Amino acid sequence: MARFEPAALPELLPVFYRRLFPHGAYGRWLGYGGVVKNYFQLREFSFTLRDDVYVRFQSFGSPQELERELQRTNPYKIDIGAVYSHRPNQHNTVHLGAFQPQEKELVFDIDMTDYDDVRMCCSSAEICSKCWTLMTIAVRIIDRALVEDLGVRHRLWVYSGRRGVHCWVCDDAVRKWSPALRAATVEYLTLVKGGAETVKKVNLSEPVHPFIRRSISVVEKYFEAYALVGQDILGSPESWDKVLALVPEEHREPLQGEFPKKRDSVQRWELLKGRMERVRRAAGAGKGTPCYADWEIMLQYCFPRLDINVSKGVGHLLKSPFSVHPKTGRISVPLDLQRLDQFDPFAVPTISTLCHELDAAGNDGEQEDGGETEPKRRARDYKKTSLAPYVRVFEQFVEEMEHTRRGELLRRSDLQGDF
Repeated sequence: MARFEPAALPELLPVFYRRLFPHGAYGRWLGYGGVVKNYFQLREFSFTLRDDVYVRFQSFGSPQELERELQRTNPYKIDIGAVYSHRPNQHNTVHLGAFQPQEKELVFDIDMTDYDDVRMCCSSAEICSKCWTLMTIAVRIIDRALVEDLGVRHRLWVYSGRRGVHCWVCDDAVRKWSPALRAATVEYLTLVKGGAETVKKVNLSEPVHPFIRRSISVVEKYFEAYALVGQDILGSPESWDKVLALVPEEHREPLQGEFPKKRDSVQRWELLKGRMERVRRAAGAGKGTPCYADWEIMLQYCFPRLDINVSKGVGHLLKSPFSVHPKTGRISVPLDLQRLDQFDPFAVPTISTLCHELDAAGNDGEQEDGGETEPKRRARDYKKTSLAPYVRVFEQFVEEMEHTRRGELLRRSDLQGDF
């Protein structure tokens, strides 16, 4: 893999926007089939240019106009904002208060730094294959809830390019949701509560909501390999004291006495879990109250941590798919949920690698294809690189949305024909 040097971005970005960025599918995504007049033209984009020059309230008459501007300015980062009441690039000409965000995808931003209190391997912007499991768990839990609990259909999950994941929920009805409805959704999906000073951040009580039970079943699939082996959360007195601080006192003292006799985190966890299960069985038989300390520990260490401000504000901007991360050089690529467990953030191509792959592919066939149009040539270009499978995931997502839209239009025309 070609080494990425941030200083090389000015010469690499023009190649990326001219030959690799999936302009066609990108325009189809944000145009939403042209069902709403001027939908694309009312969308805000913001660009971060060289030397951290930040330009907000960009808007474009067509995807082709956006494509030309990307190729002219070569932004270091693209953010996508709301669909507004007026064209964002004319916001200064609109009467004060009249310029308002109308619609936007429901978005989620999950950042690894929010897990620093529970991961032992890395901190801050660092990630490794061990703690990346937290992102896998987050996607599994949130995506299942979106589909099964909230009934949404079109979700685009994207690797941020460095240390997190984003989700874009694109259903027509969801894009119209109010900030209150968006905030309520995040609240429904939030179990870990409290800041750095809060020791116990998850508190369960009877009856345990089905969402929590289903989330536990997701965490259980990863917990031993991730938390007990990878993070070794019960490996030393210092680390197990941190875990036992989440257990009620009447259960904590017996476990503190037994833990040193056990060989490793796995055995200590079996002891703790077995005790909680016995307490719950006894409570079910009318003896005492149930205790869910094992579930609370699993959730505190593994449950997704969402930034409510990103999700609730209709006008909030979020980094675009297929942006280049200026520090890592990695492309923010869509995730294939069918292969989520195999996703490796360190295998995501950097802009340097992609440009190197283009060079290696050389000018094969350019002589005989001299009459080929620019879009066709570009489509062939990205297919020569390791960006191709990620673009395919994105195209499949857009095609599925278009298929649903066509079906809905047919259904409406059939209903009108019945009258």
